[in-house]
Parts: sequence; C-alpha cells; structure tokens
Amino acid sequence: MGIHGLTKLLGDNAPKCIKEQAFNNYFGRKIAVDASMHIYQFLAVVGRQGDQLLSNEAGEVTSHLQGMFYRTARMLEAGIKPVYVFEGKPPELKMAQLRQRRERREEATEGLEKAKEAGDQEAIEKYGKRTIKVTSEHNEECKKLLRLMGVPVIDAPSEAEAQCAAMAKSGVVYGAATEDMDCLTFGCPVLIRHLMAPASQNAAIQEFSLPVLLEELGLNMTQFIDLCIMCGCDYAANIRGIGAVRALNLIKQHGSVEAAVASLDPAKYPLPEPYPYKEAAAFFAEPEVTPAEQLPPLKWSAPDEEGLIAFLVGEKSFNEDRVRNTVKKINAAKGKASQGRLESFFGPVTVKPSAGKAKAAAAAAASKGKGKGGAGKGGIAAKGGVKKAPISAGKQK
Repeated sequence: MGIHGLTKLLGDNAPKCIKEQAFNNYFGRKIAVDASMHIYQFLAVVGRQGDQLLSNEAGEVTSHLQGMFYRTARMLEAGIKPVYVFEGKPPELKMAQLRQRRERREEATEGLEKAKEAGDQEAIEKYGKRTIKVTSEHNEECKKLLRLMGVPVIDAPSEAEAQCAAMAKSGVVYGAATEDMDCLTFGCPVLIRHLMAPASQNAAIQEFSLPVLLEELGLNMTQFIDLCIMCGCDYAANIRGIGAVRALNLIKQHGSVEAAVASLDPAKYPLPEPYPYKEAAAFFAEPEVTPAEQLPPLKWSAPDEEGLIAFLVGEKSFNEDRVRNTVKKINAAKGKASQGRLESFFGPVTVKPSAGKAKAAAAAAASKGKGKGGAGKGGIAAKGGVKKAPISAGKQK
C-alpha cells in the first residue's frame, strides 16, 4: 500500500527532493531492488491478457521469469549492479492489512467469475489484476534465476523495503529501487522509482532524496514518520477526513502524531480501531533488518549460460537464441562496468527538472498507484508457442 498521497504531497510541497534521472546515470551503482513488489508487477502486466498469464507449454506461469530476466539483463547491460531483496516474515502490525488484502482478493475472484459469465472484457481485466498474488514458488524461481545470472540475493528477516533502506543507510548500496514510498519512511536516503520500467515505456525515472525532503518540509525524521502514519500506511489506517495535506499541517502545528490526534474532535474524526500509531512509529524507526556487517558479501559474477539454458529453455520453454543473445550482451557489458563510475572523479551527472516539472511528474506517478506500472509487455517467443494460464487467487501470507 505504501503511504497514502505522499508522492503528490512531495511534488506540491517538496519538489526539490525529486529529480528525474536517465537510466544510464546509474552506471556502476549498487542498487537494492524490492524483489517481491516487482515480481507482482511482472505477474500483473507481462504478457497478460484478461485473467490469463504468460505460460509455457506445460501451463506453468512464466511472466515473473520473463520480466525478471530481461529487466535485470537491461540493468546489467547498463553497468548497474542490482541486489534483490526478498520479503521475510510480515510484522504483526501488518496482519490487519494482509487480512484486508485477502478479503479484497476473494471479492475480486467473485467479480471475475461474474465478468466472465457476462463476457465483460474490461471487468475481466480489472478483477483479474486484483486476484494476483506472489507465491513462494514465484519467489524461489526468481531467486534461482538471479543466482544463475550472477546477481546477489538477500532474504530480509521481515519487510523488504526496510532491509533496502538499511542497506542504503549503511552505504552498502546507493539507493533502493521500489515503487513503495514507505521505503523513505524507513529512512532510505535515496529512493528510485520506475528503474525497472521497460525501455519501451520510456518512463521517467524519479529519484527521491530523503535529506532534501526533510529540509523542504521543515520536519525532522521522527516527524516525517508521524506524517506518514497520519497519511495512512500498512501498519495504521488513515483517519477518515484527514488527507496528506491536512496531516502535514497537523504535524507542523502540533509536532507529533500523538499531539495531532489529541487535538482532533473525536466526533468529527473518529480514530480507526485499532490505531496503533505508537507501535507503527517504533517499527518505522527500528524495523527488523539484517545489519550491514552481518550481510553476506555482495558479489556479481558472470552468468552461468548453460545453467540458464537448462532452466529457462529446458524447463520453462524460453527461446534459446534470445537467452543466449541476452547472456552475450551481459558479458560484453561487464568489461565496461569494471571501469567504475567516472563520478568518483567528476561528481554525479543528474538532470534537475524545474519545480513545476517535478510536481507534474510526481502527480502522474501518484495517479498510477502501486502495482500498475513499471512492467509493460516485453514479448518472448516460447518454444512451441505461448499459452496463457488462469491467475491463481490463493491466499496471501
């Protein structure tokens, strides 16, 4: 879910914290990637038609593997060093949110069946996306693929965004690639959105700077966490009638979520039940993560070409020529990446849009919502043709 309304709020009130970046500007950068969130996007968009997902001859869904293989290859070809972070056990605070997601998915499944009976393609498309969930099998297959590609994988003890933020704060990576704005709430100094968008979309990459954000809003980190809680997050629902702008004004006026809540008329602004804002603030400030010194060494190695052929072609019916050509491009780019970043001598190259342009870009990104962008159709020729498999509507953890 992220933080309700935060992207637009920053575009309007802290536009200097948002910069548009060119994809190639991340040459040589180590980037922590929120794996599960991007896998969801691949399942929702890559090769999808209605409630059908891209699959091989055996009926096995391959959307997640296609998206992961070609988007990761694009980064490696550009000299970017991704490290994928996978979700661990969700915190107890998130259980209410997960129950709501399961209920919405069950409702969407019913809506999907009715849409099929009515032959309503638009409704089938809408409800089909709402039934998608990332399974442990999807995650394990993507981990296997990434390791064969020579890309490091990290299993977070809890929230992937929190682990990405911790790695960026400690300097293990430059920043975090995710569409979830709560990565900033966990203290990530640099958040990168749309890095995994397909080249065909030509989507503007947005880079958010937490230090600039705090300076622009006139808040300290504790107050920013309180602002995000009042906006509404995965751990505390928003207060009805209190949007992001009102939340910002209340935090500025009263200094904390506790004082802001105490100032509200309970008859006009009843608090959600439960409203664990103190627990949410504590979790954002000190989430469960693996400290930098306990992480395994991050190593990027040459792709295991024959291993990839055995897995993608032999097991998943990918096109062998396309897989080998992609591996060839990755290997050709490795020499270029070994030269390192020129900015170590000359400083980073960035594109700084005007405040108005930053606002417009932020507003456009906010309108898309989580899970709706960043994974357009990439097209892959599967051996013997491509089939579609129905979306699973199983339970989410």
